[in-house]
Order: sequence, then C-alpha cells, then structure tokens
Amino acid sequence: MVLSRLLRAGEGKMLKRLRNIAAHINNLEDDVVDLSDAELRAKTEEFKKRYAEGESLDALLPEAFAVVREGAKRTLGQRHFDVQLMGGAALHLGQIAEMRTGEGKTLTSVLPAYLNAIAGEGVHLVTTNDYLAKRDAEWMGRIHRFLGLTVGVILSDMTPEQRRAAYHADITYGTNNEFGFDYLRDNMAWSLDETVQRGHFFAIVDEVDSILIDEARTPLIISGPADQSSRWYVEFARLATRMKKDTHYEVDERKRTIGVSEAGVQYVEDQLGIENLYDSTNTPLVGYLQNSIKAKELFTKDKDYIVRNGEVLIVDEFTGRVLAGRRYNEGMHQAIEAKEGVEIKAENQTLATITLQNYFRLYSKLGGMTGTAETEAAEFHQTYKLGVVPIPTNRPMQRQDKPDLVYKTEEAKFLAVAEDIVERHEKGQPVLVGTTSVERSEYLSKLLVQKGVPHEVLNAKHHDREALIIAKAGRKGAVTVATNMAGRGTDIVLGGNPDIIADHELRERGLDPVETPEEYEAAWAKLIEDITTEVKAEAEEVREAGGLYVLGTERHESRRIDNQLRGRSGRQGDPGESRFYLSLKDELMRRFNAAMVETVMTRLKVPDEVPIEHKMVTRAIRSAQTQVEQQNFEIRKNVLKYDEVMNEQRKVIYAERHRVLAGEDLREQVEHMITGVVGDYVDGATADGYAEDWDLDQLWTALKTLYPITLDYKELLDSDDEDLTKESLKAKLQEDALAAYDAREADIDSRVGPGAMRELERRVLLSVLDRKWREHLYEMDYLKEGIGLRAMAQRDPLIEYQREGFDMFNAMLDALREETVGFLFNLQVEAAEPEPAPEPPVQVSISAGAGALTGSRARARAAAAAAAQQEGAAAQEAPAGPALAQLSSGNAIPPALRGKGLDHRGAQQGLTYSGPSESGDAETSGETPKRGGGAGGQGASRKERRAAARAQEKANRKGPRQ
Repeated sequence: MVLSRLLRAGEGKMLKRLRNIAAHINNLEDDVVDLSDAELRAKTEEFKKRYAEGESLDALLPEAFAVVREGAKRTLGQRHFDVQLMGGAALHLGQIAEMRTGEGKTLTSVLPAYLNAIAGEGVHLVTTNDYLAKRDAEWMGRIHRFLGLTVGVILSDMTPEQRRAAYHADITYGTNNEFGFDYLRDNMAWSLDETVQRGHFFAIVDEVDSILIDEARTPLIISGPADQSSRWYVEFARLATRMKKDTHYEVDERKRTIGVSEAGVQYVEDQLGIENLYDSTNTPLVGYLQNSIKAKELFTKDKDYIVRNGEVLIVDEFTGRVLAGRRYNEGMHQAIEAKEGVEIKAENQTLATITLQNYFRLYSKLGGMTGTAETEAAEFHQTYKLGVVPIPTNRPMQRQDKPDLVYKTEEAKFLAVAEDIVERHEKGQPVLVGTTSVERSEYLSKLLVQKGVPHEVLNAKHHDREALIIAKAGRKGAVTVATNMAGRGTDIVLGGNPDIIADHELRERGLDPVETPEEYEAAWAKLIEDITTEVKAEAEEVREAGGLYVLGTERHESRRIDNQLRGRSGRQGDPGESRFYLSLKDELMRRFNAAMVETVMTRLKVPDEVPIEHKMVTRAIRSAQTQVEQQNFEIRKNVLKYDEVMNEQRKVIYAERHRVLAGEDLREQVEHMITGVVGDYVDGATADGYAEDWDLDQLWTALKTLYPITLDYKELLDSDDEDLTKESLKAKLQEDALAAYDAREADIDSRVGPGAMRELERRVLLSVLDRKWREHLYEMDYLKEGIGLRAMAQRDPLIEYQREGFDMFNAMLDALREETVGFLFNLQVEAAEPEPAPEPPVQVSISAGAGALTGSRARARAAAAAAAQQEGAAAQEAPAGPALAQLSSGNAIPPALRGKGLDHRGAQQGLTYSGPSESGDAETSGETPKRGGGAGGQGASRKERRAAARAQEKANRKGPRQ
C-alpha cells in the first residue's frame, strides 16, 4: 500500500517531463513537413551517423519522433496525437505507458522502436499472439520501411534461417513465447551458426499486463520424450471414476486444488494391492492419483478442452480459441486423455527452461503498453523495476458503466441478456457481448437465432476471421458475441474500422504490404478515402443510438480482464455503455459464497427473472477478485523465487557454452580442470593419517583411468630427498598430468593437423556440458517435486531447495570436470573425410580408444554399449559449425561412445515446447523438428531412469577412488 502511494507520487513529475518532450516535438513539425520523401528517408542515416559519433538516443528523440510522425502521416494517413508522443517517450525511458483502449498503442510503439533501432542492436516488439505479430509487422512496418529500416516477424512455423533473418532486421515482431523459446534453443545449439538471436537490447511489450503478469505464472520449458507410463494413467482414471467427492477426496475450486482423504488413500492402496501409497517406492503414484482426480473434477469437457478426432484439445479460457497442438504440463494432459479414453501420448523430460520474468530481465531496457496496468503497478516495480505512467486520453471518456445485474439462475440471466440485445439491436446500437467460453457463446447464439437477431460469433471456430469481425462490430445494429479476449488488439471503431476493412479488400485483390508494397500503397490512398467517407456517415448514426454497448455475461477472476472488455467501448471520446449480467451459478460467484446471496433471494421470494442490484453483491465480487489476484501474485512470486535458484546456475552454464561456441582458446581452462581433478583424487586418497597410512595403490589405479601416469609411487616413498607430504604429492602428480597432456596434444596435432586439440577440447566440453546440464535439470525437477514435504519437518522448502540445489550444482560441475578430462585423455582421434558443406580448418572424428578406459569409465562404457545395443542403430550425426569439428557420419563413432560420451544431434528430435497461453495457463505445442535440442531418455520409467541416473552419478564420483 505504501509502495503504491509512493509510485503514484512520482507520476506527476514524469507526466510533466513527457508533456515538455511532446511540446519540443511539435515545435519541430513544420521543418519536417517541408521535407521531400527522399529527404525524410535520409534522416534515418543522418541519425545513425550522429549516434555513431557519440550523440545519445535521448538527444535524438525529439527529431526522430517528429520524423516518424510525418512518416506515419504519409504512409497510413495517421498523425500521432500529443498523448501518443508522450506514450512513446515513456516507452523509450523504460516505463509502462498505460493508455486506454482506442488511444492507438500500436501506432505509439512505432516511435520508440524507430528511435532505438538507430543504435543498430535490434528492437523486439512483443505481442500476445502470432496474428498480432504478423499484422503489426506488416502494418507498422509500412512506416519503418518507408523510413529506410528493415522489419522482421517471428512466427511459430518458421525455420531457423527465417528466424535468423528476422532477428537481424532493425525491428523484430513476435510473441513472448517465440522470443523465449528461441533464447533457450540458442543455448542448446551446437555452433554459433545455429543460433538466431543477436542479443537483448530493447523490448517493447504490448499488452504488458497479460504477458508479464498473467502469463508469468507459467515458465517456458523445452522438453524431450521421457517415459511411456500410459498404463498408470488408465489405471488411475479408472480409480478416479469410482472415488467419491467429500468421501475419498476434497476439491477447492477457488485454488483449483484437490486433497485426498485418509479413506481415499486406503481405497487406492486396497485397489492397487500396496501397503503404503506414500512409501518412497510409490511416490510417482501420488502424482498419477492427484492428476486423475483433477482431470475428473477441475477440467470440464467443452469448457476447458474439447475432444476432436480422438485428440484432447485445450480451449483458452480467456479467448475461447482451440489451442491446436498445445498440451497441459506435468502429466495433466495424459490424465485427461485417460479420462476421455483416447490415445495417451508420452510425457516429457525438461531440457531447457526459463520463466518469463527472468527472460525479460535479460533486456538492457524494457518498456510496455497496456490499457490496464495501474492495479499491478507495485508488482511491475518489484519484479521488473518498471514504473507505470498513466497517459491522459486524447479526448474525455464518455462511456457509462452501469451497475451489475445479478440473477438467481444462469438460464434467467441469458434470457435477460437476449432481451437486452434485441432492444439495442432494434434501435441500431451496436452490441459486443463478452462470454467466458465457447459453450456460452454458442448457447447465447441459439437464443439470438430464436429471436431473429442477425449476429456474428467470434470464438475458437472462427479465429481466422476475428479481426474482420471485430472491425465491423461498431457498425449500425451489429451484434457480436465473443469470448472475452477474442479480437484483442483490433479497435472497434463506430461505423466500422476503415483500416482493417480496406486492408482486407486489398488482400482479396491479391495485394500485400510486404510482397507487393508499391501496388498496395498505390491502391491504398483512394480505397481508404472511399471507405472512411462511408463509415463516417454511419458512425454519426451509431453515436446517436448511444455508441457501442458492451455486455459482459460473467465476471472474470481478474478485474483487469473485466476492464479490458469494458474498454472496448468509449474510444476517442465516443459515447458508449457497459454492463455485466451475473448469476449465482457463475464460476466466480460459486467460488466465493454465492450460497449466502441465494438464501437471501429465496427468503425474499425473489422470482428467477428479477435481478438484484446491491452494494453487498458488488463488494463480494470485488473481494473475490482481489483474493484471486492476490493468490495469483503469490504464485508468480513463488515461481520466480524458485527460478532464481536455477537462473544463477543457468547464467553460468550458458555463459560457458557461449565461450565454447565463440571459439575461445580453452587450453588454460582445461589445464585448470586437469589440476583440479587430479587434486580432488589426491585429497580423497590422503584425507586420513600420514603417508604410510595412505592407500597409494588405490590412488594410482584410479589415476590410470584418468590419464597415462608416468610416476611410480614406490619411488616417491623411497626417495631420500624429503618426506612425502600431501601438497608435494599433489604438485608432482599435477605436473605429471600436465606433461601427459602436452604429449597428448603433440601426438594429436601431428596425426590430424595443427589445432586439432583445440577443436577436440571444444567438442568434448560442449558435449559433456550439455549432457550434465540436462541431467541436472532432471534432478532439479525431481527435487522440486518433493521439496514441499520439507515443510512437514518444520523446514522452509525454498531454503532447502536453494541449499540442495547449490550442492547438486557443485556436484554437477565436479562431474563435468572429471568426465571432460577423462575424455580428452582417452578418446581416440583421427582425421575425418571432408564433407561438401562449409567446414572448419581442422576436421576430426572421435572414437573410444581400445583399452583406454578402466575402472568407472569402463563400467560406464559397458553399460552404455548395452543400452545402445537395445536402442538399435544410432542416428546419423548432424554437421557442426565453425566452432566445432565437422565430424564424419555417426558410424565412425562406436555406439558405446554415443551412449556415454559425446552427444549426437540426430537424437535431438521430437522436442515439445511448454509455455503460457494468452490466459496464463500452461500449454504445450507439439514437436518442432526444425530446431535441434537435447535428447530425453526413452524406454525406462521415470522412476527407473532417476534411479539409474543417480547410480551412474554415484559411480562416476566414487569409481576413480577405488
């Protein structure tokens, strides 16, 4: 509360500064208007030259904004208002510009995008979906291209080559998920040539509240195939149908959680024939049980998902769209598949992950736009260090927000809604109806058909046409039924949106602003003039009828979503109305004690068709929304706290990967690894007693598995020079190991060619680093799953997670060093046949040396060989880029090494991508084979793989010291 007041106190000072900037830009307008098109375009190169000579972007701002304003006027016929100049300046200064719906946020973003593109480091424009990214890149790109800048767009179905070209444009449009996944994939790449992004300089986030708040509950995750345990999903789906609510389990719809009672646990144990469900060996079964009950109670068919052609498809709760190819995470989707009796698809293992909070904090500068941010100002400040600046409206707001009407039943509510729509339609007033699901949209549509009201339904089945439908939603007598968020990003202009209608007509003629820019621009001017004249006349009639009437059929759990729906009406000072119709059976009302209101209505004998308006109900709704918002804020904070642990580790690993990919000389680093690993071996063998108590025979046996040792410990003990101490022994062995490495390098360089050892270091370090990081993510997932149980032992789960995660990370680094050193000494290297693709100066192929590995590595090799034999023929290896050796085909590398040693990107296919939907819930897209990634283990159960991974790690650590 105190923070909110402090933040508001600074708003006046910022607004005054922004007004002064806008006034300065206005003073420059006359000079810019007189410039020819060529002179205006030449300004871009002038700005770039001045920036290169040391002039700051802040100093260039007034002139640059004046140039963009004139460019927009000449291409789109739209001149930036002063409030848009203020919003653009706020974005450039790294603030969130809160601009009401219809104030032109998209046009505003062009100003800071152009200014910051002058720096030549790339500007990212982040939107909520592919449609808006493509539309804005084409639409606003007309201004940028006119001024001499390049514009790219990132879409979900693009190849790496297309993505790379888009990122190298001056300005790049795309969705938050695509930007985040490209960052993760770049950090799974095997050469710099495979990376697509070029840095994180400046991002402008459209609908910033949706992306940085709603969607921040769900991390971005790239995963590969894991276990195929469909039997358990089916078994628990069967058990869930037989279990009874309030007897075997309890459901909290508000928190969307379930709790299994003692009777429920007993029932499951009896059915499965096990003694203790919570025994460590049965731990995975608890997850199956909870997911099967959640699938039964919390996920409703035709509301949360639909079943089509034997496949479970998620329906976005905010937009009502079917999210084709997306899947729920954490086994939830498989539980729903089992419930519906369709094919159960495999679970996945995490290969790379990051939260949106930590991704967007990578940017040197961040700005955002939305119509509804002030309610979350404190969170924006705490998490992203962003201030919220409410930008004044261009014209005073005239919309009237009517009080909510609450009905006893849902049927009575929808009948009243239909009657209201009929009345408005008859007098020519356009109506936008907001529903919470596809099911509700279709139910209302049937009522309107019965009453003979022509209307458009905008939901999952019509999203390809949604922009055009929304563009016409402001026409006289238009009735549009839409799920709450559908069409967000497209203005509803009274009389019709001339820009969208004109664009649609030109595309129907085969013209495109990117493919055929000259023909498109030539036809644009005449067509937009004709359509604007047509819609202006109709707009006056609509204004007289009362403007756009927004009718909400249910309150959302977030006040911002309700405000966004209301905000569709009353743009640019137009008249308008809004009202919400509620029932006591609505989701939000049911969650928060609607029974009390229903009892009052029953006692007063209020008929079903008579609504109530009361401050008590309004307060109850506001209280319910506040509670949910607070819960969601806590979830986001919790996600961030846990990811902070991973974030520091991720920074270390990704920085190391970049060094390897960039081709840095790793010789010095490898020497540190060698001395460190040898030192660890000595420390382990000499921990107790004096020299005569040490088991040097065991130490030497272990060291022989690491490198070809030349010293004899008996000679060292018999030496009369001095007493053998731990430090002197360590120094002699480290010196011996480094000499052996010099000999190893000379041998490889003589056989393969100069520089071959450096190439081998890069290849080995990258391979081991990637595999160890994947194993670490796997173990961290496992740790997080059970960390909540520490609270039962009066321990803080987060602190325990931090402590154990730190220990596991250090153990991983130790294992990485040890395995890297072992491979560098023991891998057999030979010259490879050149391939037709561009190749680095030195080419090597790597295979295991016969008899080179003993001890733990020999055991690991044998185990890996057996695993490879079971898996069958190994995949072909993909070519590597300049920082890595370009190896010959995978057949040159024995299956043993492929299993235990260097990874092969041929196995890195079938990746899936989990991230937030527009509603903020987790969703997973199907495999995208165009990009390489990591490989997840297959064949064994999750539990078996975890046990095997831990056993192998233990063997790796302990084996050399035997």
